Formats: sequence, structure tokens, C-alpha cells
Amino acid sequence: MTSTKRALKTEDLTRLEVYSDPQISPDGNFYSYVSTTANDNDDYNSHLFVQSIQGESPVQWTFGDVKNSNLRYSPDGKRAVFQSTRSGLSQLWMLPTEGGEARQLTTFKNGASSPTWSKDGKYIFFHASLDKDDDLHNQKEQSKEERQKEQEAKKKQPLIVNSLKYKSDSSGFHDNKRVQLIVLDVENNTFTQLTRDNADHSFQDISPDGKQLLFAANLNADADYELSNDLFLLDLQSKEHKKLTDGKGGYHSASFSPSGDKIVSFGHGFEYAGATLTEIYVFDLETGERTCLSQTWDIQLGDLMIGDTRLGQSEAGPVWAKDEKSLFFIATDQGSTGLYEVSLDKELTTLYEKDNHVFGFSYDQNKEAFVLGISSATNPCDFYYLEKDGTLTQLTKSNRAFLEEVAIAEPETISVKADDGKEIQGWLLKPYGFTEGKKYPFVLEIHGGPHAMYGQTFFFEMQLLAARGYVVLYTNPRGSHGYGQEFVDACRSDYGGGDYTDLMTAVDYVLDNYTYIDEDRLGVTGGSYGGFMTNWIVGHTNRFKAAVTQRSISNWLSFYGVSDIGFFFTKWEHGLNLLDDPEKLWEISPLKYAENVETPLLILHGELDFRCPVEQGEQLFIALKHLRKEVEFVRFPGANHELSRSGKPAMRQERLNHICRWFEQYL
Repeated sequence: MTSTKRALKTEDLTRLEVYSDPQISPDGNFYSYVSTTANDNDDYNSHLFVQSIQGESPVQWTFGDVKNSNLRYSPDGKRAVFQSTRSGLSQLWMLPTEGGEARQLTTFKNGASSPTWSKDGKYIFFHASLDKDDDLHNQKEQSKEERQKEQEAKKKQPLIVNSLKYKSDSSGFHDNKRVQLIVLDVENNTFTQLTRDNADHSFQDISPDGKQLLFAANLNADADYELSNDLFLLDLQSKEHKKLTDGKGGYHSASFSPSGDKIVSFGHGFEYAGATLTEIYVFDLETGERTCLSQTWDIQLGDLMIGDTRLGQSEAGPVWAKDEKSLFFIATDQGSTGLYEVSLDKELTTLYEKDNHVFGFSYDQNKEAFVLGISSATNPCDFYYLEKDGTLTQLTKSNRAFLEEVAIAEPETISVKADDGKEIQGWLLKPYGFTEGKKYPFVLEIHGGPHAMYGQTFFFEMQLLAARGYVVLYTNPRGSHGYGQEFVDACRSDYGGGDYTDLMTAVDYVLDNYTYIDEDRLGVTGGSYGGFMTNWIVGHTNRFKAAVTQRSISNWLSFYGVSDIGFFFTKWEHGLNLLDDPEKLWEISPLKYAENVETPLLILHGELDFRCPVEQGEQLFIALKHLRKEVEFVRFPGANHELSRSGKPAMRQERLNHICRWFEQYL
């Protein structure tokens, strides 16, 4: 197989344009979106674009080395509020949609985000991080120099810790600030703080009559020990709030019906801990009754697709239909995500589902149509217009020059029967320049989570390995989403058991059925849970000639106490905490089997990874090096657990180069 296009290169990563957050204008004639690209300062720019539904060329609304996002149209469509870092921190800005300069709305010391209009267009609700005694009337954004000075001073002070949840991978060490809900009176330019509890609040929606605000938070006294997230109704006149949920589950993505008498929400009660399928609930505000619309389904609601080129947030639902008789949402199923509709009578309808990744949508109530964001295995992203009759029209042609120049491998879907009869779905990529009769080295990719899903989306790392001459296999072993509740729960309390044999069975299957794979040149890699599994594999078989473990777990005993999720994750996934049965946690720790490792192992880890802290990689490196094994440790400064997905562009490329270097050396 020959190609007139060139092979993919590592530096192509910085050429990609990534779309997100489609928003249809109130009149339905236009939609806006966010485009994110790498810039020359080893960072990203995010800019706002608008395009006619008729498909005319998109028009760029914002410019410069800044991040702009979360554009929301006013109800009359004449103005748009968005968040931007153009002043230094993320603040809210207003833009006239018919042309003109943006005007800054907030100057909060810690920034402002997530704006939403009231239904009458008189108010804007948003998030702000505040200290307990902060005065909204004295909020002033610091200069870059002032922020640096404050940060330097903070580094010289000891960190006093009093809670379990004192750090997180995305935010680092926490302080005493809490996310509060603020409302801006647009006409009078005045701010009012709506919440004051010692908790982080997440705005969900404002009622159509503007009298009640819907938010999510954990306001329980034992919130530090819990993972629940409740829904609350806040009366904007009395400032009293009422809890809608029972304190035993996690609820999010909630909104009022157009008439305001019902609320819809995603959520679940942690029946299977972190492996619980999300449900869709409707709350009747008059009767207080809660109805689960999805109780007979066996699919995961929302977008659980894993990729390494998705930047920015997008709507996954649920969204009310204009007539309030049904709801729209994205669901994750069988390696794809699609757009679905459910009636209040619980009738499920597929509106759009192909072999690809619907990563976001916007609903036009007037025309009962949608703008869909879609990625496929061979196209990073584009927007499409889905009409009521099912007609699909492409609106954008992102990355056109890139796709015309670079060869992208089309995956072959495979299905493998596991030892116990479970069907394991996977995908196989042929190498660039594939020639019949030739033998090629092979790499097995293992996803993180473990409760997530590989599938029909663009994955740069897979494509790069194929471009470098490898056959690439990626699968969804038990524990993955997309195949029902029993399947996603099947790896809990069995790490290194059925999930391991699923992967090995898949490898055996492709070796038996694809003669172009060289069984003497097998490699394996994965990150997070996939890193754990890579570590487990090399401690239990020598069939792989090279391995790369990324942001991995090697020791469940220490993971319990150092990870930002360790104190509950070991219980969720293994059924026990450190003090319950340390011997059992040691039995399933890859570090225990270091003496068995004969596979050359490259360990990649971010220095600021709080999810799977760098000491996990360090322990494994020291043990293997002390045993005189073939091992190398690469530590990425300033990088957290999201290095491969949203890390600095230069570090992301460095990581890919090290993976390729290791496999080229040993395969």
C-alpha cells in the first residue's frame, strides 16, 4: 500500500486546530465555537469564531495570544458574554454581536468564569473564587507583577493541611477560597453574591421566571469525607435554599424545563462506586416526584471517549426539547458516541450515531435542529448541521491543509471473545507505507480510567506510532465504558485478573489472524490505569520486547496516601483501604513483581502529577535499577496528569519522541 501523502510527524501536533463548544444564536441563523491552537510561546490560544448555518466561511471574533471561551448569547442575540484571559486572568467580557470592541465586565482578584444569562437578558450569573470575607465591591484584578510577588511570598510560607481533599491534580494545593455564585445586574453594573457556604458551588441554571437558581454542591457537614454532589434550589428573594436530592449520589448537568415546572439532571447513586452508569432524572417541582428515564437502559450517558486532541468543553446534555416532551443528550456506546432523544414516557430514539465521536452539540428550538461537533479516527474535528428530518450537512473543514498533506491510518474494528465469553472490541492500525508480505513490529495501547473508552475518535499518539512503522492495537477490556453496567464493573476487585487476560487474548487474536505482525517485536504502553497495566504485564510475562509506562501506578500501598483520589479510589476499585488489608494491596501492586521484569521499561511521569504522583514511577525505577534491569526514568517538569492531553505543547512532543525512541531502540 503506497500513499502520495507523507507520514505524520511529532511536530504536526502543534498544527492541529481543535474545535469545541458550539452555540447556536437565538435566531438560529448562526453559531459560534471555540478554536484552540498551539502558539509560539509554548502555550495555547483559544479564539471565538462565528459561522452562518448556511455554511459560509467562519469569521474570527477574537485575536491575540490569549484564551477566549464560554461565549453565551444574550436572549435577544444582540450581545454575547464570554470569558477571556486578555487582561491576565480569566475575566468576563461583553461583545456586541453586530460588531464593535469587547468590554470588560469583571476585575475579580481570582478571575471569573462560566457566564450564563437570565432568560430576560437583564442579569449574568457566573462563578468566582472568593475568600470567606471578600467584599465584591473591592474586587480588583492584580497585575502580572503583583500576582508573581504574591506567589513568591506564598512559596516561603508553610502549607497547613487540615482536610483530606487538600490538593487536586488540576488545581494543585488548595487554599481557603471557595467557588461562589455571583450575579451581575447588566444595566446597573452591580454585583451580588448569591452563595456563601464553605463549599464549591456549581451553577446549573436559572428558572424561566428568574426567581430560582439551581446549583450543585456538597453542603454536608462531612463533605470532606464524601464524594456526593447534591442539587439545590435557591430562592433569589429570600436567599433560602432547598435540597432536591438525598445526599447519597452525584448530580450534575441540571436544567429547568422551558415552563419551569420540571428539572432534568444527570446523576447516579454510586451503586457501583466509580463504575456506576450515569442515569437521567426528571424532578417534578410541584409534586416533588423524581423519575428515572433510563432505568431499563444499559448505556453510559455523556461522553466518555478518551483521546489526546480534545481541548475545551462542549455540551453533552441533557437538553430540553422546545415542547418539553423529550430531552437530548450524548451517550457512549460500543466505541462511539452519538446524539439521542428520550421522551418523558421513556422512549429512546437515536438521532445520530455513526462510527465516530460526537463531542458536543447545540440545539435550536425554533428549527428543532442541531449543530454537532464530530471527530472520527481520521479527522480531529468538524461541525455539522443536523436537521429535523435527519439530513446532515458539513459546516466546517478544519485542518484541511493538514489532512490533505498527511497520511492518516483508517482503523479496522475487531471483536475478540474473552476466556469467559465476553466480547472485547478493539481497533487495529496498519503502519504507514504498508506492504503485503512484510512483517512489522507491534504496539499494544492500554487506556486509563479504567472506566473510560477507546473508540472512533482522532488519537494523535496512535497515528504517530502507525506513521513510524508499527501495527497498533487498542482495545476496551472489561472495566471500560460503552458495553453496559456488568462489563464496566467487571474489573473492580480484579485488577490484573480478567482485564489482563482480555488484553493478552486480544494480542493472541491479532497474532493468529494478521500475518504481517512480527511476534518477536511486540511493544506495550499505557497511561494511568493503562500505566498500571503496563507495569503489571511486564511483571507477569516476557512476551513484550519493550514497554513504556506513563503516569502509572506501581504501589497501591503508597498510592492510598499520596494520590489526590487515593483515600477513596482504593476502596472503590479494590474494595478495601490501606489499613483494611495491606497484604492484599501489595499482592496487586506491580512493584512486588519487579524481580520478574525482563522487558526494557521506559517510565514517563510528570513532576506535578497529583493523581498518580511521581513517586509511583520513582519507586518502580529505583527497584528495577537496583535489580540491574533495563530501565529509564523521564520526569517532565511542571507537568501534571494531563500531560498527554493538555500539557505544554513542547512537553507533549517530548513525551511522544521518548515513546518513539524507546520502541525504535528495542523493536
